[in-house]
Amino acid sequence: MKQQLMEMLENRKDEIIQIRRHLHENPELSFKEEKTAQYILDFYKDKDVEIQSNVGNGFGIIVTIKGGKPGKTIALRADFDALPILEETGLPFKSKNEGVMHACGHDGHTAYLLILADCLIQLKDEIPGNIKIIHQHAEEVPPGGAKSIVDSGVLDDVENIFGIHLLPMNPAGVVGYHKGYSMAGRSYLKVGIQGVGGHGSSPDKANDAIVAGAYFVTAVQTIISRRLNPFDMGVITIGSFDGKGTFNVIMDRVELEGDIRYMSEETKEIIGKELHRIAGGIEAEFGVQCDLTFAPDYPPLYNNPEMTDLVRTSLEGANDPDIKEVIEYPMMSPSDDIAYYLEKIPGCYFYIGCTPKGVEKPYFNHNPKFDIDEDALIVAAKSVGYVVCGYFGLE
Repeated sequence: MKQQLMEMLENRKDEIIQIRRHLHENPELSFKEEKTAQYILDFYKDKDVEIQSNVGNGFGIIVTIKGGKPGKTIALRADFDALPILEETGLPFKSKNEGVMHACGHDGHTAYLLILADCLIQLKDEIPGNIKIIHQHAEEVPPGGAKSIVDSGVLDDVENIFGIHLLPMNPAGVVGYHKGYSMAGRSYLKVGIQGVGGHGSSPDKANDAIVAGAYFVTAVQTIISRRLNPFDMGVITIGSFDGKGTFNVIMDRVELEGDIRYMSEETKEIIGKELHRIAGGIEAEFGVQCDLTFAPDYPPLYNNPEMTDLVRTSLEGANDPDIKEVIEYPMMSPSDDIAYYLEKIPGCYFYIGCTPKGVEKPYFNHNPKFDIDEDALIVAAKSVGYVVCGYFGLE
């Protein structure tokens, strides 16, 4: 079956690209992916599968392929939402929805999985088990779609799960993996600092919220340098500092927003505790009031060692000219809500190189000029196909 599957995928390489380009032209934001979801549902229309739509807190879709023989149930996941970015690629199939762009490869994720799923449907009588295809909405915006799909119970019978992400760290043909904790967890930080306003000439008659806010920005960096184990990963980024003032006025209020990353729940707890401690100190020092929100978004992503070894061995033994190299990636600080599935279901999330040909310094995901080498799409389809065959022992 394995060779037959690969031949079927190879014959539909151009179709994968066409689907990707259609999706790229028609991106939709998280929780607003109605037309994309309908496109996916139309693809599966009249196919011999079970379809569940509007799963979770949005437009999630679960397609169940029932194999011809009894066995385990696995899941394959791809996300399909886009980002609020004005595209600057100049591609002939660039976004038709101004200000919205597939700048993270989700168009490619969906395209490869649609065709892989269709090929597996045609070969399902040979599969000793079942495969659930997860087309997930709203990966980009917390609370995301993954947790709600898990909470819905539709995956309670799934024993293992796999997925890929397109990353321009390597050219097409390079597949990367990392065992154990692989991608960071993420939390949202918001701080409102309320002081007493006044004239710039009379700071003694005011409690300056801007000075207090500036102190907070620098103080929180000591959490990383002085409160975490040097071998633990943590990042605190204050991305917004809003005082809305003018040059000669002492502002009575500032609002700060930030992004926090970590590789373990223990580190998250330490950071949260220290943020509140610093906020309390600033209140005492500057005579202000700090309202702090520390809201965890996505957990750290953990790749099960056994399933990661399955991915590695399945691809290293593929002997496929499209899969040129299988390498170990380092831990990375981006986050992905596939981590919610992996908290409950042992699995592996691995990476497909997609650097455009002839580009030495590619634009990374979420950049308005982000693009991929479309040869990476067949690599994605084949890679996950090899993993499915390896999992079920299909030759």
